[in-house]
Amino acid sequence: MYLSIRTGDAYLASIDALGNKVLNGKSIVKKPLSKHSAFRGVMRTQAELYDLQHDAAYTDVLTYKDSDTGERYGLSFLKPETKDDLKRRGGMIKCWAEQTHGMVGRSPDYMNTVLMALASSASLLEGKDNCFPDHLRSYYEYVRQHDLTMTHTFIDPQVNRADFYFEQNDEPIAAKVVDRNAEGIIIQGAKLLATQGGITDELVVMSSGGFEQDRGFGFAIPSNAEGLTFVARESFAGGKSTADYPLSARYEEIDTIVLFDKVLIPWERIFYYDNVAVASSFKNQSNFAAFSLHQVLIRRIAKLEFAIGLVQSLIEEINIAEYQHVQEKAANLVILAEVLQSLLQQAEAGAAPDQWGTFCPDLKPLQVASNLFARKYPEIAPAIHQLGASGLMSIPPLHAFKSEEGAALNHYLQSKTKLGKDRVKLFRLAWDFVMSSFGTRETLYEYFFFGDPVRLIGQFYSSVDFKPYTKKIDDLLS
Repeated sequence: MYLSIRTGDAYLASIDALGNKVLNGKSIVKKPLSKHSAFRGVMRTQAELYDLQHDAAYTDVLTYKDSDTGERYGLSFLKPETKDDLKRRGGMIKCWAEQTHGMVGRSPDYMNTVLMALASSASLLEGKDNCFPDHLRSYYEYVRQHDLTMTHTFIDPQVNRADFYFEQNDEPIAAKVVDRNAEGIIIQGAKLLATQGGITDELVVMSSGGFEQDRGFGFAIPSNAEGLTFVARESFAGGKSTADYPLSARYEEIDTIVLFDKVLIPWERIFYYDNVAVASSFKNQSNFAAFSLHQVLIRRIAKLEFAIGLVQSLIEEINIAEYQHVQEKAANLVILAEVLQSLLQQAEAGAAPDQWGTFCPDLKPLQVASNLFARKYPEIAPAIHQLGASGLMSIPPLHAFKSEEGAALNHYLQSKTKLGKDRVKLFRLAWDFVMSSFGTRETLYEYFFFGDPVRLIGQFYSSVDFKPYTKKIDDLLS
């Protein structure tokens, strides 16, 4: 067994042993997080992902052997040096995404990908004030060697979203550097939005720069750092029954606010600080966008394929395939999936080495796919509402079929091919996907995954070279 490839039990034991400070409701969680109703579902799901790395049938799909040391590591840590390396990474991401049907947005491979992308671009920090590229490279090696889990927080609290807002409070709201000493920097304030906050080993923090020097930082710390608190929103896991709550019981990822109460960030954990220019530009100039969009697109395709399967199952079970508006809804999802798959293939085929030799997928088709998915995903829920209609409300809990009315329910709630209990299972799955708190959160999450789609499409517009297009017009007019 390779020590640098985690098992599921090792992951669960590690998070429980850290004793991360998580506020759930009005109380700090005291019991092991892996046994708490709000966190155990997704933690067990991720434990299963880690265990797949040790399954002989998946080892070569999910891990790679380092050419220098001979040690095996998770493939999502691989810095691709060829197109084949990039496709291998894609195969690994697809494997895990299909295990979770694309429902786990912060599965460990996402942050592994983010860290690899940032570390591969660490040379951008060379020679700049208060920047430590070697710290970023060392942190990547540390996480890779121990197969650690991470989450991140990049967003400030939504106090005032005006373009030129300067915080005037004596007590910080958005996290900022309030002191510097021989040991490191001291952070006070809050950050949003750490999905899976508290159930990972590590927290990566990057500011967006803005205008204030003391908010220009990037660093990573253990999730149990003194003074660090994760404030969890209400859990959307409907219950522990995977029959009644087939998605939320398995895949609910708690989103958290991160509170910093004079948290010491040791110097060796700091990538940069007191540098607004770097904080504003590093992510955009690095490989972050190309690799994170690549990972997310593969996961989203898996999620879309799940939605297609669910929609067609509903259509077949209540026998509505003859209606053209029904055919249109299913066909539109297949068309979207085919377009996204083509864009993924285009991004991988167009991969090229950057100035440091890392093979990066072509960014443009990935940006197109991201914008397209964010705008189209919210259309899935209304389509399923219309297909399922009253059937999405006529769904008693599964234990009702064990009552004295169970036989009657089996008869009255039957579908074209299923008895009532099996039909209810299908409709409860559809309800959990688009109507439960979990399902509606998924719609919001996917829409804003990389930020407001209006802003993203504006960024895309600014990145397009329109000269080849306008030249056609000039040539015709001349």
